[in-house]
Amino acid sequence: MAFVILLGLQLCVTNAMAQTPPQPPRGPQLPPIPIKGDTTHTLSAHFTPATSAKKAPNTRGFIQRWLVLEPVRKDIARNNIFTDNYLRTTFSTDNFSTDFNTVPKNGEAVKVGDQELKWYALDSKTFNFNLYHFTYAINKPKYGMLVWLVTVINCSEEMKNVRLAAGCNSGSMWWLNGEEALLLSGDRDMIADNGTSQRLTLKKGKNIIRGAVINGPGMANFCVRFLDEKGLPVKNFTTGHE
Repeated sequence: MAFVILLGLQLCVTNAMAQTPPQPPRGPQLPPIPIKGDTTHTLSAHFTPATSAKKAPNTRGFIQRWLVLEPVRKDIARNNIFTDNYLRTTFSTDNFSTDFNTVPKNGEAVKVGDQELKWYALDSKTFNFNLYHFTYAINKPKYGMLVWLVTVINCSEEMKNVRLAAGCNSGSMWWLNGEEALLLSGDRDMIADNGTSQRLTLKKGKNIIRGAVINGPGMANFCVRFLDEKGLPVKNFTTGHE
């Protein structure tokens, strides 16, 4: 009798386990990566073409308008190689122009090493500029890449003691009016204001920002804005490409 009772309990437990629905995986889930044969590559999902009209930053001061160069292909197995020295050497070697105040044109082609690459003038639909979405949309490498960026800040008056604040995946470097402003080395996640520059001055009139973002495996992303002396976003300027 004891054997029969034990067998019955075992059957009940087995049935209960069989009826338990599968539990969803814990933790944040990454967005699905499109399959190789996906034909929905389109910039309009995350970006809009930049126009000749001036564009203000968003309500939190983030710059959404950028000239973006097609990615320079790089053989990068891991992101922990992004030391200060590695970034400075790479950005100097794989540079589209040694004139850090040059402003390229939309659709213009340039050569970086043996690679011929094209510029795109785009407005991001979000506060950040997702380079994974950009490179997927134009059918270019999504990993192992270096991407150059340029935008023009138009100020109605001089603004002193501001700081350039940036976040990126994974390493990046930023220049203002031809001078180095900020270097973000190491394997980073894209966090707003992850690094801030020393005090800078935005001139009255045109100011040129150049950036370079490099990434191996994983997402590639960046965001940039200016902060005032109180740490508040600077918003009284417009962006353009002229």
